[in-house]
Amino acid sequence: MKKLNKEPSSKLKIIPLGGLEQIGLNITAFEYEDSIIVVDCGLAFPEDDMLGIDLCIPDVSYLEANIDKVKGFVITHGHEDHIGALPYVLKKVNAPIYATKLTIGLIDHKLEEHGLMRSVRRKVIKHGQSINLGSFRIEFIKTNHSIADASALAIYSPAGIVVHTGDFKVDYTPVFGDAIDLQRLGEIGKKGVLALMCDSTNAAREGFTKSERSVGKTFDALFREHQRSRIIVATFASNVDRVQQIINTADKYGRKVVVEGRSMVNVIETATELGYIKVPDNTLISIDEIKNYPDEKLVLVTTGSQGESMAALSRMAMNMHKKVTIKPNDTIIFSSHPIPGNEKAVSRIIDELEEKGAEVVFEDVHVSGHACKEEIKLIYSIVKPKYAIPIHGEFHHRKAQADIAEELGYDHEHILMLHSGDVVEIDDNGCKTTGHVQTGAVYVDGLGVGDVGNIVLRDRQHLAEDGIVIIVLTMQRGTGQVLAGPDIVSRGFVYVRESDALLEDSTEILQDAMDDLVSDGITDWGKIKTTLRESLSDYLWKKTKRRPMILPIIMEV
Repeated sequence: MKKLNKEPSSKLKIIPLGGLEQIGLNITAFEYEDSIIVVDCGLAFPEDDMLGIDLCIPDVSYLEANIDKVKGFVITHGHEDHIGALPYVLKKVNAPIYATKLTIGLIDHKLEEHGLMRSVRRKVIKHGQSINLGSFRIEFIKTNHSIADASALAIYSPAGIVVHTGDFKVDYTPVFGDAIDLQRLGEIGKKGVLALMCDSTNAAREGFTKSERSVGKTFDALFREHQRSRIIVATFASNVDRVQQIINTADKYGRKVVVEGRSMVNVIETATELGYIKVPDNTLISIDEIKNYPDEKLVLVTTGSQGESMAALSRMAMNMHKKVTIKPNDTIIFSSHPIPGNEKAVSRIIDELEEKGAEVVFEDVHVSGHACKEEIKLIYSIVKPKYAIPIHGEFHHRKAQADIAEELGYDHEHILMLHSGDVVEIDDNGCKTTGHVQTGAVYVDGLGVGDVGNIVLRDRQHLAEDGIVIIVLTMQRGTGQVLAGPDIVSRGFVYVRESDALLEDSTEILQDAMDDLVSDGITDWGKIKTTLRESLSDYLWKKTKRRPMILPIIMEV
């Protein structure tokens, strides 16, 4: 007898192209036969050793090679680590973008800056709505996060359903809009979910994440306590609900609000236009108007809570801000936790502010936007996935989520610890890693995208550590006779005025090497350069235990 239910002929491929070894660079491709959808397209900020790099974007060679299959970008929310690379990637892989209203508003701002508004299709999707893209149907499900309009995605494919949480927390009392749609997640769980790709950022933290609204109470107490001073609040530009609570509290205490910092102004303008922030009349004023009001009637909401050197708060702390000077009576509230790696920069800014006599508050004025252990357990218990795929975070974050899945009864075969670039083939009958595609970070430096690679970075590190020595030599064309030099020019190696002897001896070493080459009749430039470089390098290492970059330059006349 013929089977009525036809088994899907192919497996679903899940290919994380970034976001599994670090915070940021989130991008995952889902492929079924001739359809690919891309979830998120984020950037990462450079590490300390990436000298001169402005930001990192994902390597999308795989999408470029399969551009005919790419049906669209589906975006979970509007944070930089999920939308920041779009303008760069769309220039190579132009596909429509699907996201909720605020997210599209923030993306539009980026596309405008890059002149891409006309060439890229965007579609606003509401929570609860589904879209069909090739072999996929994607449903947007309401979640809570530290930016409004965040979504989880139910990705329906012929091989099964995958639930992707995006960045989320469970907030029963959000500042704007509804609580996370646990009911819908439960309904999808009942249908049978093949895999859950869940946010791991706070998986190592016990308990539940506090509601965003709890920060409002802290603000109220601080504003009540500091009624005689000017208040400056530093927070993430994208945390629209946090800014809303600052505005509400300022209004209650009769203060005017100034929004300062380019990214903060952009987000607040977009959020206000789209109705995600309600500002009471005559509350917001421009930075030029602050001189018209006494300090105790002002609140400044600013960027720079992570100690970024060019952000508004840092410029204020360093006396570099054109419009705002820190005064001894100011109260400065850090409404964020330092992101790992930023602790030093933040404490430096706090020191600067306290030296100027300001009071700095950073206790209990922040709650995370990511789920802790108990919320992750809750999602697993209602979605009931067959496979657990921890995403979003460094290895130890994802390992913490794998441990939670184990506690809930999942064995090693049903928990997948992936690396960026792994190709996972999955269906009801099984799941395995079947290959690997090219991934990594492409560096953006100024207007150059990808023109600075690992070799250039290595050179920059070398220059930064030991400096450069240039050997200049003039030779006669044809005879190969040395007409001038070898002379030495150095930068960042030693202070020339105090190292005359070293440089004179170095010139002698080069002269001897050159004499040997001439007596051996060697005129090949490559051989001359190598010999000079090696003899000088050996000498300088013996004398200084340093290896500067050595560049021989031969001029022919």
